[in-house]
Amino acid sequence: MRSREYGPDLTPPWKKSVPAPEVAAEPDLVVEEVSTGFCGAVVRCEKTAEGLTVTLEDRFGKHRVFPMEPRGFLLDGKPVTLVRPRTGGPGAQRGPLLSASGSIAVQGARARVARAGRIYVEGRHDAELVERVWGHDLRVEGIVVEYLEGIDDLPAIVAAFSPGPDARLGVLVDHLVAGSKESRLASQVSGVADVLVVGHPYIDVWEAVKPSSVGIPAWPSVPRGQDWKTGVCEALGWRETTGEAWQRILASVHTYKDVEPALLGRVEELIDFVTAP
Repeated sequence: MRSREYGPDLTPPWKKSVPAPEVAAEPDLVVEEVSTGFCGAVVRCEKTAEGLTVTLEDRFGKHRVFPMEPRGFLLDGKPVTLVRPRTGGPGAQRGPLLSASGSIAVQGARARVARAGRIYVEGRHDAELVERVWGHDLRVEGIVVEYLEGIDDLPAIVAAFSPGPDARLGVLVDHLVAGSKESRLASQVSGVADVLVVGHPYIDVWEAVKPSSVGIPAWPSVPRGQDWKTGVCEALGWRETTGEAWQRILASVHTYKDVEPALLGRVEELIDFVTAP
């Protein structure tokens, strides 16, 4: 006797595995490998003696190679099967578009109404760099980034903001290293509820852009006591003003890959903090 509901194989519908959707492993597609949790952007696909493999690059520049097995990866937390991209033709399969930060770009979405929470950064250049890389994400999440022109009055700034569970405040600080003025100021507000202060180790946010992206071998050392940005321009032989030099640097940033991991992690930590329920 056969069950009409289960069919000839007598397998209940809820026990049947649902095939994972196939996604073309296009360059820069960000996925997570299921068995290891390794998350990275697709660098290339190759055919080997063992079968098809995909190479992923994480945000620290580390590469790992994985077999392209069914349901072997997660995209936005959901299982997918990576397949080799088709080449050419109007019907070529493409992966989802990515934003400059490496997240899945939300097509056609209007900017969300601004949250009460905010992210504060030290200066205009910091704000412009954050906008350059995370602008899409910030608009989708409704996060406003404001610059402070320094953090000498950080405790008063935090008090004036009046942070709360529905209005969290994240602060990004330059040169947040042990013994610095910035670390002393940050420590004064580190225990305030609904406030998160994080920072990067660089003297200025210029250094958070990878030298290779700017086309220089390294950021030069500037003697103590000299204006750092002016010293950098002189050492590199740049005849522009510091404002013009910054535009040169900013123009070299296209995606998160052009920015040092020490800044990437901190900005994403602030975005998560401000948007947490």
